[in-house]
Amino acid sequence: MRATQSTRPLVGTCSVPGDKSISHRAALLAALAPGTSRLRGFSPSGDCASTVAVLPALGARTGREGDDLVVTGPPDGPPTGDLGTLDCGRSGTTMRLLAGILAGLPVSATLTGDPQLLRRPMSRVTQPLRSMGAAVEPSPGGGAPITVHGGPLRGITYELPVASAQVKSAILLAGLRATGITTVIEATPTRDHTERLLAAMGARVSSAPGRVTLEASALEPFDATVPGDPSSAAFLLVAAALVPGSDITIQDVGLNPTRTGLLDALARMGAALEVEPVGRTAGGEPFGRIKVRHAALGATSVTPGEVPRLIDELPLVALAATQAEGTTEVRGAVELRVKESDRIGGLAAGLRALGGAVDELPDGLVVHGPTPLHGGTCDARGDHRLAMTFAVAGLIADGPVRVLGGDLVGDSFPGFERALAALRDGPS
Repeated sequence: MRATQSTRPLVGTCSVPGDKSISHRAALLAALAPGTSRLRGFSPSGDCASTVAVLPALGARTGREGDDLVVTGPPDGPPTGDLGTLDCGRSGTTMRLLAGILAGLPVSATLTGDPQLLRRPMSRVTQPLRSMGAAVEPSPGGGAPITVHGGPLRGITYELPVASAQVKSAILLAGLRATGITTVIEATPTRDHTERLLAAMGARVSSAPGRVTLEASALEPFDATVPGDPSSAAFLLVAAALVPGSDITIQDVGLNPTRTGLLDALARMGAALEVEPVGRTAGGEPFGRIKVRHAALGATSVTPGEVPRLIDELPLVALAATQAEGTTEVRGAVELRVKESDRIGGLAAGLRALGGAVDELPDGLVVHGPTPLHGGTCDARGDHRLAMTFAVAGLIADGPVRVLGGDLVGDSFPGFERALAALRDGPS
């Protein structure tokens, strides 16, 4: 990634690509429904391209029409037999959700991907799928490749030991073809996109606080609009909050309450935020506009119960905390150590390289502010979210910030650098 440095505020109105989490789930579910579904505003991210690439193995046909993805499910039912090796790229969501689907089908397959993905933990999803009756095995050490021999499943009640929307979704997708009732219990709410999409497609699913229940269901094709990704919008929001004179509005961004933890944290820090709900998509997702202006910030604390609602945005909380008055503490975020990289270690090292006062904890960070940031070099360790966080840091540093290992921002936010440049150029 090129070095970043800003001499101008960010001003204007913009939008961000479609929500990555929703796009993954909508594409996989559409592939299970006989008939044609249209997913408008489908994410152009590299991770979602990995999901689209595996849909033919499920017997589905796909096509792109502008920003829309068109998916036609198999007219003669799901596939059977040996599907061979399916490449999930760098996408953990693709691998975990696909394992859930394949577990209930009369198929065999091996799920693999890039070396970065192969290092991520997979036993957390293979264990409950085995409890449902599937033969699903991770590689030695609990990672990928995963081997799946699917077949008849039985519903289970499963309490998530670690808050994970991906594991919850994999179990629910397996439950679509299981006998009896499948129930997932979670002590801490995680993103609920799968449940909303299942309901929109006619599945017999119900939700209550801390619990989701599903009966075996056939799905109906549907048309849905994917709102803008709040995790992508977060980089622009925090940039505007930090760069003096900035004033931006992001349109048509998702406002699902399981994804708005960053907005709550920024509000506690004193950010000048205005959130205007606009409506809901056909998939039941709320969306609207978010306006943010530069303002002085104060410290905050992020508790373990909040972490699932801003897990992808925690690096940005830490960056904002370097400019906030006081000490900010983030706890309960050990999951960041097993993302695309060890985000806690990489984030702490990168911010310290720019002059930030950051203490690394086993499950989080302590950031002492405010501290002026200077130019320097940060290693994103091949992690797209760290790369974008350090690029935003370059907008407030007193010299250029060069980001190493940041060439994969397209995994989640294609056009990130162009979006920043357009806002620096003035109103749109």
